Amino acid sequence: MVAGISNHCGLKNVYLELAIFLLVVYLMILIGNLIILTLVATDPKLQSAMYIFLIHLSLIDIVISTSVLPKMIAVSLWNDVTISYSACFLQLYVYLSFQTIESMLLCVMAYDRYVAICNPLRYSSIITKRLCGLLTTAAWASGLSLPVFCVIFAAQLPFCSNKINFWFCDLPPVVSLSCSDTTFLIDVAFVCALIAIYFPFTLIIWSYFRIIVAVCKIASSEGRMKAFSTCSAHLTVVLTFYLAHSCVYISTKSENVHCNVIILISIVNFFLTPVMNPIIYSFRKKEIKAALGQISFKFRFSSRA
Repeated sequence: MVAGISNHCGLKNVYLELAIFLLVVYLMILIGNLIILTLVATDPKLQSAMYIFLIHLSLIDIVISTSVLPKMIAVSLWNDVTISYSACFLQLYVYLSFQTIESMLLCVMAYDRYVAICNPLRYSSIITKRLCGLLTTAAWASGLSLPVFCVIFAAQLPFCSNKINFWFCDLPPVVSLSCSDTTFLIDVAFVCALIAIYFPFTLIIWSYFRIIVAVCKIASSEGRMKAFSTCSAHLTVVLTFYLAHSCVYISTKSENVHCNVIILISIVNFFLTPVMNPIIYSFRKKEIKAALGQISFKFRFSSRA
């Protein structure tokens, strides 16, 4: 199977500039998320539920980017557009499952923010380590199991072509190669999307509606600003994640959008969230900034010594 971008849709030649750009983006994702992982894992002050969830979010971003970007760099450098049948479906499964885990995890984090603002006095008794473990386990279990059905059904399809008009093995481009009726698979994918994307998004909207109602009841403007600041980082990540995915969905449904534009939007969507997550949490969370400052101080002190 040939995966990547077809001749009429993009990479005909080796593009060194694109390879350098993708490599820089990949390194930014790895370094940014590894810094978050290291800070939360080593700093005793960063052991609250939000930062435990953030560790999982950073790990997910690393896995998603690693499943696709190294292959894209190889395509750009050596025009290596071939990928084996099994590797293509493995890439498809990893991408779908970890996107699902991230969506579920963002929902869990929204519930954490809801409890923190709407029930602050009971927060420590509600959001316990046991509950955090159960919620993260549920997010991972649902994410790893839900896409299995779509991938298995897609792998059993007969294919008329071995060239994917896309830059990696995503479900719609793979299914479009089939010679047979794909109605059943599309219906299964729709149900999975409802569970993986729309259900968590609905719960997130509900959580933030309750948060807004609770914050509006606070008398002082200073108290309202402080309450909103506790969930600003998560809200920014949620908006980035769902708006980017919405742009990809709208572009693929529009018949007037050229395939190159769709691919460009998809590429931006792919690396936007993994790159932005560490930046957003580094700037929005004073605890992260303090931990970064402490590490940089120790580094400068040790280098002088």
